Amino acid sequence: MDLQLTRPICFFDLETTGVNVTNDRIVEICVHKVHPDGKEETHTWRVNPTIPIPAGASAVHGIYDADVADKPIFADLAAEVNGLIQDSDLAGYNSNKFDIPLLAEEFLRAGIEFDMSKRRAVDVQNIFHRMEQRTLTAAYKFYCGKSLDDAHSAEADVLATYEVLKSQLDRYQELENDMSFLAEFSNRQKVADFAGFIAYNGQGQEIFTFGKYRGQTVESVLQENPGYYSWIQNADFPLYTKQVLTKIRLKSFNKGA
Repeated sequence: MDLQLTRPICFFDLETTGVNVTNDRIVEICVHKVHPDGKEETHTWRVNPTIPIPAGASAVHGIYDADVADKPIFADLAAEVNGLIQDSDLAGYNSNKFDIPLLAEEFLRAGIEFDMSKRRAVDVQNIFHRMEQRTLTAAYKFYCGKSLDDAHSAEADVLATYEVLKSQLDRYQELENDMSFLAEFSNRQKVADFAGFIAYNGQGQEIFTFGKYRGQTVESVLQENPGYYSWIQNADFPLYTKQVLTKIRLKSFNKGA
């Protein structure tokens, strides 16, 4: 089943130095862009992460320090990647929890604003887990009847993810071929900051999801304990979480002005 699109959607996958959104870096990125008119294009970049690639990470994706020593750093690619995806919704496999947050960190380090408020994110893994509870390799076998021989190469993973989503739409009548529906369906919790440190409650208010203020609104916490803002800004939280917190703080200031 072809996707019904009102604007482009970019399926993407990252290979990285590790799984820490705040500290790890991209070593490979692939973007497969699907346009509403059916046109498709695939772009893959190897990236010098500027930090050593741990042996454990290399064992997973097969990319070693020597493979990326002469490749551009992400800051040199950021404008090109942003130009490709900025008009698009995003999709991936486990992308809401990992790939989008880490990509946002890389963009912010490169000085490029990354805003998800006007686009949708479809996480194919979450759809799969809600329906079948499997891995990407098993999903590809289950839905497409194919073996994912090059798992953990960015291009193989991203193209498999694209095929899996189309097959999911064919298989499940309750899934609507609509990016807004799929984005809502594949997001288990509505969060404000990708990493899930700030989420929304039933009234649409931003709340903290961790620590002693878990479940309390960000606005009320910052009013009662202004120092909590400074603590988060100076602690090891993702840059995007800090940016979101700053916007909430400024919004509160403007409301009281």
